[in-house]
Amino acid sequence: MVGELRYREFRVPLGPGLHAYPDELIRQRVGHDGHPEYQIRWLILRRGDDGEGGSNQVDCKAEHILLWMSNDEIYANCHKMLGEDGQVIGPSQETAGEAGALDKSVLGEMETDVKSLIQRALRQLEECEGTIPPAPLLHTVHVLSAYASIEPLTGVFKDPRVLDLLMHMLSSPDYQIRWSAGRMIQALASHDAGTRTQILLSLSQQEAIEKHLDFDSRCALLALFAQATLSEHPMSFEGIQLPQVPGRLLFSLVKRYLHVTSLLDQLNDSAVEPGAQSATPEELSGERGRLELEFSMAMGTLISELVQAMRWDWASSRQGPSARPSCSIFQPQLADAGPGHPPAQALPSLRRSRRFRPRSEFASGNTYALYVRDALQPGMRVRMLDDYEEIGAGDEGEFRQSNSGVPPVQVLWESTGRTYWVHWHMLEILGFEEDIEDVVEADEYQGAAVSGAVGVALPSWRWKPMAELYAVPCVLPEDEDAEESEHLSQAEWWELLFFIKKLDGPDHQEVLQILQENLDGEILDDEILAELAMPMELAQDLLLALPQRLDDSALRDLLNCHVYRKYGPEALAGQLAYPSLLEAQAQPQESADAARVEAKEALTQCPNTPLQHLVEGYGLAGKIFLDLEQALSSEGPRESEVKPLLLQLQRQPQPFLALMRSLDTSVANKALHLAILRILMRLVDFPEALLLPWHEAMDACMACLRSPDTDREVLQELILFLHHLASVSRDYAVVLNQLGARDAISKALEKHLGKLELAQELRDMVFKCEKHAHLYRKLTTNILGGCIQMVLGQIEDHRRTHRPINIPFFDVFLRYLCQGSSVEVKEDKCWEKVEVSSNPHRASKLTDRNPKTYWESSGSAGSHYITLHMHQGVLVRQLALLVAGEDSSYMPARVVVFGGDSATSLNTELNSVNVMPSASRVVLLENLNRSWPVIQIRIKRCQQGGIDTRIRGLEVLGPKPTFWPVFREQLCRHTRLFYMVRAQAWSQDIAEDRRSLLHLSSRLNGALRQEQNFADRFLPDSEAARALGKTCWEALVSPLVQNITSPDEDGVSPLGWLLDQYLECREAAHNPQSRAAAFSSRVRRLTHLLVHVEPCEAAPPVVAAPRPKGRNRSHDWSSLATRGLPSSIMRNLTRCWRAVVEEQVNSFLTSRWRDDDFVPRYCEHFSNLQKSSSELFGPRAAFLLALQNGCAGALLKLPFLRAAHVSEQFARHIDQRIQGSRIGGARGMEMLAQLQRCLETVLIFSGLETATTFEHYYQHYMADRLLSVGSSWLEGAVLEQIGPCFPNRLPQQMLLSLSTSEELQRQFHVYQLQRLDQELLKLEDTEKRIQVSHEASGRGHERGTREEAELEAGAASAAGGAGEEAAAEEDENEDLYYEGAMPEVSVLVLSPRCWPTASICHTLNPRTCLPAYLRGTLNRYSNFYNKSQSYPALEQAPQRRLQWTWLGRAELQFGDQTLHVSTVQMWLLLHLNELKAVSVESLLALSGLSPDMLNQAVGPLTSSRGPLDLHETKDAPGGVLKIRDGSEEPRPRRGNVWLIPAQTYLKAEDEEGRNLEKRRNLLSCLIVRILKAHGDEGLHIDQLVCRVLEAWQKGPCPPRGLVSSLGRGSTCSSADVLSCVLHLLGKGTVRRQDDRPQMLSYAVPVTVMEPHTESLNPGSSGPNPPLTFHTLQIRSRGVPYASCTSTQSFSTFR
Repeated sequence: MVGELRYREFRVPLGPGLHAYPDELIRQRVGHDGHPEYQIRWLILRRGDDGEGGSNQVDCKAEHILLWMSNDEIYANCHKMLGEDGQVIGPSQETAGEAGALDKSVLGEMETDVKSLIQRALRQLEECEGTIPPAPLLHTVHVLSAYASIEPLTGVFKDPRVLDLLMHMLSSPDYQIRWSAGRMIQALASHDAGTRTQILLSLSQQEAIEKHLDFDSRCALLALFAQATLSEHPMSFEGIQLPQVPGRLLFSLVKRYLHVTSLLDQLNDSAVEPGAQSATPEELSGERGRLELEFSMAMGTLISELVQAMRWDWASSRQGPSARPSCSIFQPQLADAGPGHPPAQALPSLRRSRRFRPRSEFASGNTYALYVRDALQPGMRVRMLDDYEEIGAGDEGEFRQSNSGVPPVQVLWESTGRTYWVHWHMLEILGFEEDIEDVVEADEYQGAAVSGAVGVALPSWRWKPMAELYAVPCVLPEDEDAEESEHLSQAEWWELLFFIKKLDGPDHQEVLQILQENLDGEILDDEILAELAMPMELAQDLLLALPQRLDDSALRDLLNCHVYRKYGPEALAGQLAYPSLLEAQAQPQESADAARVEAKEALTQCPNTPLQHLVEGYGLAGKIFLDLEQALSSEGPRESEVKPLLLQLQRQPQPFLALMRSLDTSVANKALHLAILRILMRLVDFPEALLLPWHEAMDACMACLRSPDTDREVLQELILFLHHLASVSRDYAVVLNQLGARDAISKALEKHLGKLELAQELRDMVFKCEKHAHLYRKLTTNILGGCIQMVLGQIEDHRRTHRPINIPFFDVFLRYLCQGSSVEVKEDKCWEKVEVSSNPHRASKLTDRNPKTYWESSGSAGSHYITLHMHQGVLVRQLALLVAGEDSSYMPARVVVFGGDSATSLNTELNSVNVMPSASRVVLLENLNRSWPVIQIRIKRCQQGGIDTRIRGLEVLGPKPTFWPVFREQLCRHTRLFYMVRAQAWSQDIAEDRRSLLHLSSRLNGALRQEQNFADRFLPDSEAARALGKTCWEALVSPLVQNITSPDEDGVSPLGWLLDQYLECREAAHNPQSRAAAFSSRVRRLTHLLVHVEPCEAAPPVVAAPRPKGRNRSHDWSSLATRGLPSSIMRNLTRCWRAVVEEQVNSFLTSRWRDDDFVPRYCEHFSNLQKSSSELFGPRAAFLLALQNGCAGALLKLPFLRAAHVSEQFARHIDQRIQGSRIGGARGMEMLAQLQRCLETVLIFSGLETATTFEHYYQHYMADRLLSVGSSWLEGAVLEQIGPCFPNRLPQQMLLSLSTSEELQRQFHVYQLQRLDQELLKLEDTEKRIQVSHEASGRGHERGTREEAELEAGAASAAGGAGEEAAAEEDENEDLYYEGAMPEVSVLVLSPRCWPTASICHTLNPRTCLPAYLRGTLNRYSNFYNKSQSYPALEQAPQRRLQWTWLGRAELQFGDQTLHVSTVQMWLLLHLNELKAVSVESLLALSGLSPDMLNQAVGPLTSSRGPLDLHETKDAPGGVLKIRDGSEEPRPRRGNVWLIPAQTYLKAEDEEGRNLEKRRNLLSCLIVRILKAHGDEGLHIDQLVCRVLEAWQKGPCPPRGLVSSLGRGSTCSSADVLSCVLHLLGKGTVRRQDDRPQMLSYAVPVTVMEPHTESLNPGSSGPNPPLTFHTLQIRSRGVPYASCTSTQSFSTFR
């Protein structure tokens, strides 16, 4: 098999370490669509866990899957099965060579020899009857076996005489003859499955074969069957307790199984039989219909008997079938509605308003959402109906506002104390506070709050939430036809027909007669019955009549079947339509009532016997007990009375089982036990009694045998009975062996010292059946595994043909296989409740898993116990007590464990344990093979003679063993293989023709709808349905998505091509009648299905608080993600969408980047892509993130100068829209809307290297805008939205500096007031001194004159002494007493770190350029600023000094006009206040400004709106400026006039843009050099940034020549370095380490050189010069990144 591994490319993954690959073509048939189908055997390949090599791969022929495949599927998956012409190599072509290996003449001679050998063997067998077989007979059989091993001779052995020979040999008493028959059967069965099945079927279907076969012969035939089927259906049920099935019932199951497999082979071969070619289509259809009906009936019979043999019907009668709510199997189930969670408790009363309608009154969620949107007003109270992120169902709040965002509703919630955005359909309107009242709406609230619940309020299929229109499956159930709803479906009718065929002759004919009368008298044969359209009313009446005509086993099947649960008496409403059946039903009902009365009278008249108390509650069964006892207790058993009773018990065995189970009652019922055993002993002598189900109640006998309290006399009678039963039928000796009777008998012999009659013989008999017990277990496993495989095969046919499954009890079989899927019994949930003997309030300490707590008893010694009430069907794997030695005398010393069916029947001792004083964990029970409903732990004795006891804990381990894990594995394997094969075939079609991708949505919808309908009909548990849905989705959709999103040779994936087509025809699709609309609809249906139906695993709980999503979070695109971990489907779809967006944006940038309206067009293009993303994928954050990444990827592909041009265009557009929004009115609102669209697009720059360039241009335009027109709220709002696009945060720092300047201005105002107060105080002091001097004037004139002279001299001296100080403050105080209107002056302190002040080379000298009243204010501000820098807290910081510039703006009054001008214009106009005319040349000399800057300021002043005229003269080269005479030309004399120079925009192709590129290239060279020096170890990104900045600052890198050429762009920051790192990562020059992504290392890039680049200047005639390389030599001077060599060189771009 190792050679087959060359076909590994066809392997299909089935699970972890498990693959399947095609091995062999088995057979061929014609499918229902008329096309050929081929059955392929797929072998299972297991891969070892320790590697990927071939030594760890094992192929097992025993594990395989048979799968029917079409031509297309084989072409796509099984190239091995194709010939050179591409056609499938059929099975006939493979075997033709082998068949032709023998010559026809030789073959004919061998056939003649076989016939003669058969005749001779029959003759020899007849001659040796009763004697030892002679050697010639054995030799003849040996030669026949040799001939049977030759495959071309298989047809000869189909002679009926061969079957007679085998029958005689199998029934022979001699072992050698039976062994020889087995050898021949093995030889015949070794060729193929068909021959093997035919041989075994022919033998098993012989009439009265069971009469001819004794126990050994039957076991031999069963062994052959087990060996033959072992390789067909290898399945392990390890850990599952299979029931004990006797050989007689096993043989019946084998017969049923062989019959079903034979019919299935006939169905598969019916279309390719040789005679079928000449038959008409009607005949073929009729024959196939007959075979399908016969197969369905046979399969139903097999399932029925298998269910009874497995005793599943017991569990169903106790539990009842469980119904699964109809919900999508492809959606993750919410925790609130999950299994195991109790339903939400209805609240007693809720606050509601009668004015508003609840959600339950609307047919759909969309209608309700529209109603809420129209009715809700700000201030109204609302309640949350569904859980949504941080807001839970039932939370109340106040509605604030709504808009067009997602989610659209903002509510202030009381539970969180803040606002949160939700959707319309999630709210219930309570109204204003005065409208609210308390009303009882518990049911509605419960239905609305429990998410996912199916009720009247919210239709589970057609309701779609407003936010995600496709959140529920697109797979809608098919609408039922009104005519079909009045009749039973074919599957339901065939299930009902199964029970009709179960009726005996008279009852069967009576029912057929009734059907014929009510169906127009048509003669009903089998063919007509199969196609009969059964009216629903007639079927309901039949279901009423059938229970009285069926035996007990068939009645249990009827009560459990689907048709009875749907149309049975419990589902009926109204009167019956067919009264004829009432008459047929009346007589059995009356006879039953009479029998019940007669039984009660017989019980009252019967003498008091041990059975009297047993049969009182059994009604009719009680009479059977008494009659049976009376018939068997006479001197000689009266067969005429016993046989009718036995026949009645065969039809209704429940009384017999109740009689046997009475042995497992209290030991005090000795008389009852003896009476029952005597009855059973005598029953065994009747052959009819052996047909009773003894094995079903054998557990009661074993319980009585194991019980230590069983009376010796009862035990003796029990052993005699069991010995007698095992002697009559050795099948029950096998059953006893399986139940462990050998050990129980040995313990009984040990206890009674061997004084039990026939106990030793019974033990030996049971021991001899060990190999038979093993055979029975293996056979039971094979039959069950074969049935499971056939069920899986029917499911596969149902998927392939889309035809309904018409097999009776199909849902019953699946229900039993899926038991335990929805409620899995965990380790500590095996019990329902725990009871203790005393102190029940401390019983919880036994299960709290805390060893420091304990339960302490209270009572007398030996009376303490712990009772466990177990879940049904739980087999205890381990039961242990936790004790502590520190408890001393409270610690248990001896513990005994008892089991029973109830708390009153704890009479079976399971184990007794002596506890050592040093023990801490005491194991009481291990690996029980029986389920005990009640287990009691009795503490018989404590350590040191203690009275009370302490138990620290109780551990019960024992998950319920069910068939669900095994069936789930097989179901998922078959489902995965089927759909992965189909996905590969569909992918092949799409690869050949991309247009077939349009049909993928309908294909997927059909497959998913079929699985949904199958799960709703046949899978009872939610876990089983979700497992099927998850497997189907992963096997079908995941490979399809991977294939359709994988690019082809041209780099375009099929889905990418489809999405491109969708985007191209989006505009044309607005016409609903166009072909583009139909095309777009198909594309949307496909994407909706792929995205919104995907099952995903629930995300693990996170300790941290969840971050809000949607409108409730910041605009950080990098943080967007879907809930939970993204699956491979989501990754592939988002990757494909990103590639499509990147290609669309790239083509747009290539063709439109030069346009003047590039930014508006780009914003429109981006908006269209956003709308398309929402249309295709809904509001999924993952696809919005893919859209952003696609746009970013297109921008990264641009060359540097072109990317810089794009960045400048966006900065220019934002500047224009911000300035245009100041206009106000409609035009201003339009500008704001355009600005908002642009800002959403600009967010793409965040995290890209282009962000640095964009920040550079935005900073320049923002500085000019703030200094020319001032700041506004819009500036901060814009920065808040696009803040991540500025890596250096320079615009934010600019606004911060403005706010700091405003604060300084306020402080300066206070400072000025303080100075004014000081000056006024000085004046007051001076006035007081003068007044004092005048008061002294009364003295002598001479003295007064002298004093006045002295005073004047003193004043002059004082003035002279203070001259220097006054001169220092002259400028500051020169406008303090300015008599005119004092102008308001505001000073902006701009930091050169964030403001681009370096672009203004000229500084302002206030002494020469400003008037005195302005100059003094500036001087005072300088003095104030210097003093503010002298505080102790700022002493350590470097002293800042003010340098006045020409930046700023001013408002001048010119007549009735207010002129808004710049600082330069203000100076020029104020200068003209003193002069009538001034030349431009003198202004240049006076100000020191550049001619360009002065001309820029003069231009608006000399325009039509300006106040100046420019006169050109010969004497003045630049002209002369004069104030314009008002009479020269009319102009508006009032209002505001804006004369500030217009904004000047930069160009990326200018020198400044090239300097930015040079800086980027130089930084890249530095990064590469440093990373090269550190080799493969790499460098942490933080260390790399520090070293690059240090190298840039210290030099000698970059070289001085290049630094000077960079000019004003020579500064460098950490953001610039990180931008270059991103650039190098994108180019592949630098790589991250996988295990440590923060570590960067150098990687050799693959550089593609372009001969030239496209010119950035649209007016240029040719391309730019080609890129050149320069080698720069850098000397190391202690630079950290320098290597040990003195010099190194590296290359860089110019």
